[in-house]
Amino acid sequence: MTLQKKATLVSTATAALLIVIKLTIGILSGSISVLASAIDSVLDLIISAFNYFAINKAEQPADKDFNYGKGKIEALAAVIEGTVITMSGLFILYHAIKKAYIGDETTLLGSSILVMTISLVITIALVMFLNYVAKKTNNMVIKSDALHYKTDVLSNGAILISLILIYSTGFQIIDAIMGMIISVYIIYSAYEIIKEGVYILLDAALDEEVVTKIKDIITAQDGINDFHYLKTRKSANTNFVDVHLVFSDGISLLKAHSIGDKVEDKIAEIAKDEEWIVNVHLDPYDDSIINDRENRY
Repeated sequence: MTLQKKATLVSTATAALLIVIKLTIGILSGSISVLASAIDSVLDLIISAFNYFAINKAEQPADKDFNYGKGKIEALAAVIEGTVITMSGLFILYHAIKKAYIGDETTLLGSSILVMTISLVITIALVMFLNYVAKKTNNMVIKSDALHYKTDVLSNGAILISLILIYSTGFQIIDAIMGMIISVYIIYSAYEIIKEGVYILLDAALDEEVVTKIKDIITAQDGINDFHYLKTRKSANTNFVDVHLVFSDGISLLKAHSIGDKVEDKIAEIAKDEEWIVNVHLDPYDDSIINDRENRY
């Protein structure tokens, strides 16, 4: 089993444990913050299970129906995850406003504080593990999961502080206010997850820094006169690069091909922990001059 799959299983198990703890105390105490956190953990469980499915599909090799593999399912999973996070944020916001209006009292404050302290410690440990996996695998789903649980760390910490303040001051409105703040932050954090997933689904180019490195590699290679039609995109852990290299018209095909191979190898060294599929087209002259195309790279 791959490291990223193990990470999703750990996330799923952790979410299940937190659901039991938070939901029990949330219902008994009437704390909207704790209950909102419990609902968020239910969503965490669903998302982590879906992430396992997405990673499993993305790791399947290319076949006759999916010639480029199924890597984009990870981007789709990120968009779905971000959407679910947004919905949970709106749900929390609704109940926070409702509690502020009705003025329900939070009970079992001591137990609630203990539960949120335990949840905070567990979630911090999970985030540290997910960050380790994300850094090692550069997997988008794990990155999204890590970001998601980072918001949980902040929300759990904020909830803990609100419960302590309520316990100390007796001001019940603090619980509703904190719930509103957490919901807004959750919705905001989901935006970046959705944005990155949509960009990949729309075949956005690689980061400008990476594209610049690719251009530098090509221009520094002896034997290449020029290049054009440089296009890049990403799918899961695979980077795709297409480019036309211009050679002198008297160069042999064997030599031009050898130079093209060198360029491919150097581009792949930009990120050795990722997969690269570089498609080099060999031109004996700059055919972009005679091709009527609007977009030139």
